[in-house]
Amino acid sequence: MSPASQDETPQQDTTAEGTEESPAAAAEQASPASAEQAPPASAEQAPPASAEQAPPASAEQDLAADAAEQSPAAGADTEQADAAQAEDVPAAETTTEEAPAEEAPAKPARRRTAPAAKSTARPAKAAAKAPAKAPAKKTKAPAVSTAVDVDLPAHIFDAKVNVPLIHQVVVAQQAAARQGTHATKTRGDVRGGGRKPYRQKGTGRARQGSTRAPQFTGGGVVHGPVSRSHAQKTPKKMKVAALRGALSDRARHGLVQVVEGFVDGGAPKTADAMSVLSAVIGSTAGTAAVLVVADSADQVTWKSLRNAKGVHLIDPGQLNTYDVLVNDRVVFTSAAYESFVARVGAAGRQEDEER
Repeated sequence: MSPASQDETPQQDTTAEGTEESPAAAAEQASPASAEQAPPASAEQAPPASAEQAPPASAEQDLAADAAEQSPAAGADTEQADAAQAEDVPAAETTTEEAPAEEAPAKPARRRTAPAAKSTARPAKAAAKAPAKAPAKKTKAPAVSTAVDVDLPAHIFDAKVNVPLIHQVVVAQQAAARQGTHATKTRGDVRGGGRKPYRQKGTGRARQGSTRAPQFTGGGVVHGPVSRSHAQKTPKKMKVAALRGALSDRARHGLVQVVEGFVDGGAPKTADAMSVLSAVIGSTAGTAAVLVVADSADQVTWKSLRNAKGVHLIDPGQLNTYDVLVNDRVVFTSAAYESFVARVGAAGRQEDEER
């Protein structure tokens, strides 16, 4: 073979290689155009594409350099391939850079009002709704005790205490207060039952003469209560002796007082009367049961204390053993005390004369 033919054979090979690379170069040239026309790829897809294209581009450059040394036509093909690769790499970079720009914009943060404004507004409303302060009430001066020092007669307030006698008198007093209207119906008082329920013999049952007998339902009651009076006849001397014993027991413990009055003026006043009573007994009125002995003609005292808590009013003529024992203290008005001592003293003198 001639040297010319030897020179031509490599050219044909290179041209053949160039022809073989031309489809790849065309594909590489078409890839930038398709990348420009196609919508921008996401950031996740862009890096793998560039990574796959980079190694083949370096191998092709080596082959193109060898071919350029052998023929100028192959060199032109390699230059075109390098230009296509250079264009392809920035296209991939632009896709990765443009991808974050198309992400959904973040929602703006909502503005919140400062809590200080609410905290300052609430006290203002509370201050506006606050009621006006009521004027201070005038304090009254404490009541002065109107107790009177009296020498209690010994035959009334220092007598012998006979407990069985006091018990008998109290039981008689409570028995006299009973109405005694309790009653039941016997078989004669119940309506019906006049016919014999069945014959006397032949039934096998007990003989019966009326269906209103006590053993029948709806019959009469046997030995039931009957309306009567429970009053017991108690001598007057026993009543007076029991009353003296009860008053003597209270007086020995310092529970009998005498006052000048409860209310000043002619108008009844419960508050004034209660303040005086509290000063006399030494404790708050209403905490202890107090027996106030006042004349029935003293209407100011009666109207002032008749509805007071823990206070029981009584006329000196009605003073009795039961009321003295039920209450803790006994308070006399001066007028009631004088009338009571005069009445009981007269009864005591009659007893002494009879003896």
